[in-house]
Amino acid sequence: MGLLKRLFGAPDRGTSPQLYAAIVATGRAPHWYAQGAVPDTIDGRFDMIAAVLSLVLLRLENEPEATAPSTALAECFIEDMDGQLREIGIGDVVVGKHMGRMMGMVGGRLGAYRAGLGGDGLRGALVRNLYRGDAPADAALSHVEAGLLGLRDTLAAMPTAAILAGELPQ
Repeated sequence: MGLLKRLFGAPDRGTSPQLYAAIVATGRAPHWYAQGAVPDTIDGRFDMIAAVLSLVLLRLENEPEATAPSTALAECFIEDMDGQLREIGIGDVVVGKHMGRMMGMVGGRLGAYRAGLGGDGLRGALVRNLYRGDAPADAALSHVEAGLLGLRDTLAAMPTAAILAGELPQ
């Protein structure tokens, strides 16, 4: 892939790499794993980053100026996940299948979190998607739910330009 980038140039993703880095930093904050009991595993980290990514994408989805940056953000996610899969030893032959499954999982989470934020409540979506059906203690679930709802509220109050610049609350 490095050769192709050198030959054709890397795509200009604007500030999306900074936003993606901020999403990863937010999703890797220790409190999610300590107080929130999110499993500190490859799957747990993916699920937490996908939850934060989903909230950001949901915040940006009705902003016309965020359409291209949201696409670039998704490309950053794909590139990162591709690299992570290769780093843990997934071979070229099956990386595409894994990537397709991961993108389907993110799409499912977007729908579940959209529904949860729209009135169904986040708890069920969190148990299914973040804890993969194994509900944690109520205090841990409440911690994550409150943290994600707080993030949603903070994102709602932020200017779109600040979010696109990667200025997420930590």
